[in-house]
Amino acid sequence: MSVILLCVLSLVLAGSGTGLHGRNASVSHEYCVLGAGPAGLQMGYFLSRSQRDYIILERNAGPGSFFQIYPRHRKLISINKIYTGRRNKEFNLRHDWNSLLSDRPNLLFKRISQELYPNADDFPRYLSTFVKELGLKVKYGADIGRIKASDFNGNQGYILTDQNGVSYQCSVLLVSTGLWVPQQVDFLGSDLVEGYESIPTDPEEFKDQAVLILGKGNSAFETAQSILGRASRIHLYSPSPVRLAWQTHYVGDLRAVNNELLDTYQLKSLDGLVEGRLEDIAIVRREKDGGKRRTAKKRSRTSTEGKEQLYLTLTELLDQNGNNISKVTGQNLPGFHTDNFSLRQPYDRVVRCLGFRFNFSIFDGSARPPQSSGARGRLPGITAWYEGRGMPNMFVLGTAAHSRDYRMSAGGFVHGFRYTVRAVHKILEQRYHNIAWPATKLPISQLQSWILRRVNEASGLYQMFGVLGDIILLRGSYCEYLEEFPLQAVPQLSALSGQPLTDHGLLVLVMQYGLNRTDTLGPGRAESEWTKAWRSNFLHPVLYYYNTLPTDKDMRQRPVGWPLPRPESVHHMVEDFLTEWDQPISHSQPLRRFLEHCLQTDLRAFYAESCFLLSLTSRTPPLFCRQGYLRKQGIVGNSHLWQHAREAGLMADHHGHITPGHDTSVSEYLKHADAAVVSTMNFDL
Repeated sequence: MSVILLCVLSLVLAGSGTGLHGRNASVSHEYCVLGAGPAGLQMGYFLSRSQRDYIILERNAGPGSFFQIYPRHRKLISINKIYTGRRNKEFNLRHDWNSLLSDRPNLLFKRISQELYPNADDFPRYLSTFVKELGLKVKYGADIGRIKASDFNGNQGYILTDQNGVSYQCSVLLVSTGLWVPQQVDFLGSDLVEGYESIPTDPEEFKDQAVLILGKGNSAFETAQSILGRASRIHLYSPSPVRLAWQTHYVGDLRAVNNELLDTYQLKSLDGLVEGRLEDIAIVRREKDGGKRRTAKKRSRTSTEGKEQLYLTLTELLDQNGNNISKVTGQNLPGFHTDNFSLRQPYDRVVRCLGFRFNFSIFDGSARPPQSSGARGRLPGITAWYEGRGMPNMFVLGTAAHSRDYRMSAGGFVHGFRYTVRAVHKILEQRYHNIAWPATKLPISQLQSWILRRVNEASGLYQMFGVLGDIILLRGSYCEYLEEFPLQAVPQLSALSGQPLTDHGLLVLVMQYGLNRTDTLGPGRAESEWTKAWRSNFLHPVLYYYNTLPTDKDMRQRPVGWPLPRPESVHHMVEDFLTEWDQPISHSQPLRRFLEHCLQTDLRAFYAESCFLLSLTSRTPPLFCRQGYLRKQGIVGNSHLWQHAREAGLMADHHGHITPGHDTSVSEYLKHADAAVVSTMNFDL
C-alpha cells in the first residue's frame, strides 16, 4: 500500500512542476534558456548539438505560445516560399521565413504548410515537431516570476524562481521571452479603449460601427482589414505616417498583405489615416440625442443607435478639475473650434493596436537589464554581441534583442534572429569552452570563387543585411574565412572569435541596401551599370578592406547609415534583378580587380598550358599557377562531374579514382551547400 501511495505522490509532484525536489527546491544548469519560442528553441538546438548542460523553461504547456494568440486574425505575414527553382538548401532559406536551422534537411516549415502566408496555428505545430524530433530539453509549466543575480565562484550567475518556488541556478542566462506585454500610452480616457489583445475577431461584431484604431503598424492594419467590409468608417491615428515595407525594406513596417485600407482611403471610401500625438488626446463619452439615454428595449445588438458615443478630443480642451469626462459639451471638442476637424464625428469603438514590449517586471534590481535607447524603450539594452548591458553572462535572443537592428534589418523576426542566435552560440563556445569561431582556411587564389559562392547562396548574410558579415582574415598566401559575425562587434573580433589577428589586414563582406533615396517603383530605381555599382539601391554585396581592425571609436564615428567605419578601400557589386551575382563582366571581373588591389597579387586563373609557359619564362609565375599547377592543387570535380566528363569523352577513365582531399571544413561546407565541386587543396602553405 505504501508503494502505491509513493507512486501517486510522485505523479502529483511531477504534475505540479516541482518533481521530487519539492517546493523551494533548487536545480542547477550551466545554461538556462528562458522561453520556448522560436529563438529559445533555436538556441536549444545549438546547445544540444554541442552537448551542453541546459534547460529551456516555458511557462505554458507548449512551445510558441505567443502564436497561439497572435496575430489575432490568424494569418502570418512571414513568407513561406517553397518553390524557388533551386535545390540548394542554403539558398532556399533566403525565401523561407519560418524554418529554424538544424542538421535535419526535412525539418522545415514547408512540411507543415505550403501556403505563402500560413495560418498562425501552423507555427506552434512546427515548433512542437522541432522539439520532439530533436529531443530538446524543455520544461513546460515553469512560470518564472523572479530573476536575480548571484555570485557563483566569483562569476555572476542567475537564479530563476518559478510559481512553485523551485529555483533554477545557471551560470549563463539566455533570455528569449520575446515581446508580449501590450504597449500602452497613458492618456485621459484610455480606460474606454479596447486592446488588440482582447478585441473580438468576428467582423459581425463591428457591423455598421465607426471605429478609431490607435496605431498604424501591421496589427492596426490587420484589425482594419478584418472589419473593412463591416465597419461603416475606420480611421487610424498615430504620431507617424504609415511606413510601407516595400519602401523602407524593413519587414516590420506595413506589409502589402494588410494594406487594403490604403485603397479605401485614397479612393475616398470613408476610411482614412490621421497623424497626432497620442499623449495629447483624450477619449470622452457623449450620449447621442443630447445625452438622453434610450431604454434597453429600443437597443439592438448590431445597431449603434442609442449607444454611448466616443469622441476624440484634446486634453487642453477639457476641464480636468471637474474630472467628469462623461459630461462633455460641444466646447470640449475640437470640432467646436475648427469646424472641419478631421476626427469630429463620434466613434462606436476605439481600439489600441500599438504593438508589444519586453517584460522587465520579472527581473529584480540586481538582474534587470536597462531599457534600450531606441524603440521607445520597449526593448532591453544589449551589447553588440547580444549580452545585457551591465549584466554579464546574460544574453538576450530573438525579438527581444531587436534593439541592435531596430528598423534596420530582420533581427526581430524568425528569418533574421535564427542567424543571430547561431552567432551568439559561437560566442558562447569561445568564451566558456575555448572553442574558436569556425574558420575555413583558403589559399588566396581561391578567395574570389569563395566570395562569389557566399553572395549567391548564403542566407544569413542575405537576411541579416547590414548586421552580420563574413570576416576574411588575410594571412599572406592564405586567409581564414569566418562566416556571419556581428558587424558592430568587429572591434572585439579577436576576443569574441578566438581567432588571432595579423598585420595583413582583413576584408569584410556585407549585404546592404543603398543609401540613395529614390522612388521605389519609379523609373531609375535600379542601377545596372557595373561602373556605377556604388549607386545601387537594392540589396547588393559590399566588400570593405581594412589594414587594421577598426576600433570602438571608429565604430561610433562611422558615417550615418553605414554598417562599418570608412575603410581603406570599398567595393560594391552592382545590384542584380535576379539577385545572382555571377556574371563575368559585371560581377566577377570587378571583384577580382578589387581583390588584386587590396592583396597586391595577381589572382587571374590560367590553363595548364599557360602556367607551363609562364613557369618557363617568369621568375615569379602568377599565384594561381604556383598554388595550383606547380603544386598540383586547385579545384577538382566530384564523382558526378568526373562521370559527366568521361561520358562526354572529355576525360580518360583513369581520372575517375581521384577523390576529395582531407580538409573537412571546405568539404563539409560544400556538402551542406549542395556544391558542384569539392576541394583537394593543401592548406598548409
